[in-house]
Amino acid sequence: MLTIATLKKREVLPKLKARRILGLIQDEMNLVETEFERQAASNIQVIEQLGEYVRSSGGKRVRPALLLLSNYACGGNARQDGVIRLATVMEMLHTATLVHDDIIDHAETRRGRESVNKHFGNQMAVLIGDWLYMSAFETSLKERSLKILDILTRLTRKMTEGELIQLTVIGDTDLTEEAYFDILRRKTAYLFSGCCEIGAVLAKADEGVQKALRDYGMNLGIAFQLADDLLDFTSDERSLGKASGADLLEGKLTLPLIRLCREHPEFKNELKEIIADGTYNNGSRSKVIEKLESTGTFDQIRKVALGYADAARKNLEVLPQTKYSLALEEIPSFVIERNS
Repeated sequence: MLTIATLKKREVLPKLKARRILGLIQDEMNLVETEFERQAASNIQVIEQLGEYVRSSGGKRVRPALLLLSNYACGGNARQDGVIRLATVMEMLHTATLVHDDIIDHAETRRGRESVNKHFGNQMAVLIGDWLYMSAFETSLKERSLKILDILTRLTRKMTEGELIQLTVIGDTDLTEEAYFDILRRKTAYLFSGCCEIGAVLAKADEGVQKALRDYGMNLGIAFQLADDLLDFTSDERSLGKASGADLLEGKLTLPLIRLCREHPEFKNELKEIIADGTYNNGSRSKVIEKLESTGTFDQIRKVALGYADAARKNLEVLPQTKYSLALEEIPSFVIERNS
């Protein structure tokens, strides 16, 4: 059985993998960071202040790394200005969604410090999120590529749709797995998919390879979010950089809870009480975790995530074997085994 203790024993391995993978593109990632700093700068003082707060909050920078690795794996040169710019665009889009998500969720922390909305207020947070979106699209226009603009427009629309759909099912303990996966793909996986596909497009890979990278990103994004679903229960606030157990308090039923409600419907009332209270009282969070462990639900979800990870690796079979394609093969395991 997959227990919290077992998960904690695995914490060292993902860090070693991440260091090895990111070491391949460390110089390029430094260029992305410099470009992000440049893009977030403004001669308008309030935007400069907000932009610096958002950019300096850090993050794993998984999405630009995927674009860079995909580009190299498809025979491109990720050091080119256009590739660095687009990698930065993907991080800016991701950051904008986080800013807006935190407003919707009334989140007070993000990446270990006050969220933008908590620090500056909702009005400022909405506007800096909008500004990041527009800056990202302005930067992408420099590539003069209708295909890339089409990918970016599509994934941005999907992410917005995902957020809107999720709002309609808040607190729904009868949410189906089909509906859950539809929201997951829109909110998370389309951005992963777009990163990998754009990396292939910039490398001038053929259509078959572009599709394979697009599918790889989609499967990877699903595996990533399923791992996040587990971490919301098995990790702590310090590791996550945000409140642990927050999804349920916000009325969001993730796959572990959907499975639990389906197989043990008598537990729905307890979940509804937690959602209604908006807090974990009398050890209710421990009870939920204990139930998920004792029913084998954690193991079930991890198996589902591993299935998508395997599918992602199979998508890469069209690529020649290089250190970059091998790094892409390792990433699915990394995202599942990580502890934050």
